[in-house]
Amino acid sequence: MDKLKGMTALITGATRGIGRGIMEAFAREGAELFLVARGAALEDAVKHCRDLGLKADGLAGDVGDPAFAKTAVDKCVEVFGKLDILVNNAGITRDSLLVRMKEADFDEVIRVNLKGAYSFMQSAAIVMMKKRYGRIINVTSVVGQTGNAGQANYAASKAGVVGMTMTAARELASRNVTVNAIAPGFITTDMTGGLQDKVKEKLLESIPMGRFGSVEDVAGAAVYLASGDAGYVTGQVISVNGGMAMGV
Repeated sequence: MDKLKGMTALITGATRGIGRGIMEAFAREGAELFLVARGAALEDAVKHCRDLGLKADGLAGDVGDPAFAKTAVDKCVEVFGKLDILVNNAGITRDSLLVRMKEADFDEVIRVNLKGAYSFMQSAAIVMMKKRYGRIINVTSVVGQTGNAGQANYAASKAGVVGMTMTAARELASRNVTVNAIAPGFITTDMTGGLQDKVKEKLLESIPMGRFGSVEDVAGAAVYLASGDAGYVTGQVISVNGGMAMGV
């Protein structure tokens, strides 16, 4: 269980849901962890990693702020001396039907989900290119591939992350920096926990495997992309969705 031993990973949105699952999986594989999130849970997550005997640190802030992204990457390099893996996981929703959606809600989702990923990628890429090594993993969504009623802003942000992933992969490949995305389907997290039973039943009908995914399902894909096993994989979107969007 040491696929990431000696590697330093920066994970955004690391204290809940998929981000927490990726953090736990990376910890099991021996990675040094720099965690980014909002709220008091960040301190507890860092302590948890340290209690496991790992080197860990973190920084709280707004991932949609380009200045914060640079500060976080710089602090990671200052603390660990390097940055090998970036996981762009932080994201928000502000759901509403297109004709009712407030412009502020559209802008905020784009700012956090898309511009935030861009800002962290830009700062991390500068570090990784100099070292001629890096793994960038962007967490997108099946919604960015298929769309979803009431989520025009979220779908746009996640589709944008896919396009940005492909472009960055082309730009960074010659420096041995891979850039890939994971597109989770409906995963059991706080975000899906609030869905009504009728909505859940309808969703399950669209999933060939007949169940929602777990954060561990997504985390396993992240470990693979972060490890040496995926050294020749770049510009790809790994769909973790139980088969609900085959062929997309």
